[in-house]
Amino acid sequence: MAVILQVHFPFDGPFGKAMVKAMTPLARSLNDEPGLLWKIWTEDPQTGRAGGVYLFATRADAEAYRQMHTERLEGMGITGIEAQILEVNEALSAINDGPLGS
Repeated sequence: MAVILQVHFPFDGPFGKAMVKAMTPLARSLNDEPGLLWKIWTEDPQTGRAGGVYLFATRADAEAYRQMHTERLEGMGITGIEAQILEVNEALSAINDGPLGS
């Protein structure tokens, strides 16, 4: 069953186009993460937060990525990381055209 991983954390930038330039190599590397179907990148310059919403094929894949990503962020000195894994109700999501495929 597919699961959503939500990760958000304090972030001083860059945001917008500068974030695209800085993060494109990381974004491309995410395509190699086991079980990752897609990611929506999130940012809020006004509150100084960033992160993403990910769809993983399995909870085990999401758990492994959450642990690795949290350790990477903490290694960069980032604290206040919020991460949660939620199961997807695929039948209801399909009614609202939820993007559940890769």
